[in-house]
Amino acid sequence: MITYFYWFALITLSIVAFLVLNSQSKNIKISAIISIAILSAGSILYYFNLQQVFVKHWGGTMHITVPNGQQHIQATWKDDNLWIENYKPQNDTCIFTEYSRGNLLEGKVIIKNCNPFK
Repeated sequence: MITYFYWFALITLSIVAFLVLNSQSKNIKISAIISIAILSAGSILYYFNLQQVFVKHWGGTMHITVPNGQQHIQATWKDDNLWIENYKPQNDTCIFTEYSRGNLLEGKVIIKNCNPFK
């Protein structure tokens, strides 16, 4: 629910900024550029930071795909970071991956000779 409110507020802010700037300056190009900049900045903020915070603290939905050839074991939160454990049966390896949107500051721990299903 908080995600819907965020997007509604961001789009409303962008439209209001466009209307106010356009009425004051009468320059539609500058108004459109600023409105698009607000939408872009809000989208980047959500994509790289707020999504995990919203899901963990206020509820929401995230979609994560398990890589091909791996089996999902568990997921856990460490502070505000989501860690996912997968198992790769081809080489008996457990892989802990810190989930980060945009692949920034992503950690990974690989445990060899690990078979959690035995």
